[in-house]
Amino acid sequence: MAYISAFEFARTVQDICGRSDLVASYDVRILDDTVVKIRVTLTYDAFIDVFYNSDTEKCSYALIEESTRIFGADNAFIGWHTHPFDNPDQHVPSSGISFEKFLKTVEGHIAQR
Repeated sequence: MAYISAFEFARTVQDICGRSDLVASYDVRILDDTVVKIRVTLTYDAFIDVFYNSDTEKCSYALIEESTRIFGADNAFIGWHTHPFDNPDQHVPSSGISFEKFLKTVEGHIAQR
C-alpha cells in the first residue's frame, strides 16, 4: 500500500463502506494526525475492526463474530499476512491487502453460508 495519511485512509474506508450492502454503519476515530481506528458494523451480528498508522504504515483488519476474530489481515511484525477463516490463529503470508479486497472477501464468505 502506498503511503496515505490517516485522514485519506479513513475517507477511503468510508467510501468503500458506502458501496457495500453488507455494511450497516461505521464509526471513525482519528486518534491523532497519524492513527485511525474504524469499527464497521455489519448487517448481521458482526463487525470489522480497522486500524491504520500512517507513520509506520501498519494496517490491520479483523472480522469479529461473537467476540472472536474469525478472519483477519495485517502487516504487523512479519509483513502482510492473513488469518484465514478455517484457522484465524494461523499466519498465511500474502501480498498487500486493501480494505476493499478484505471486505469483498468477507462478502464472499457470507454469501457462501
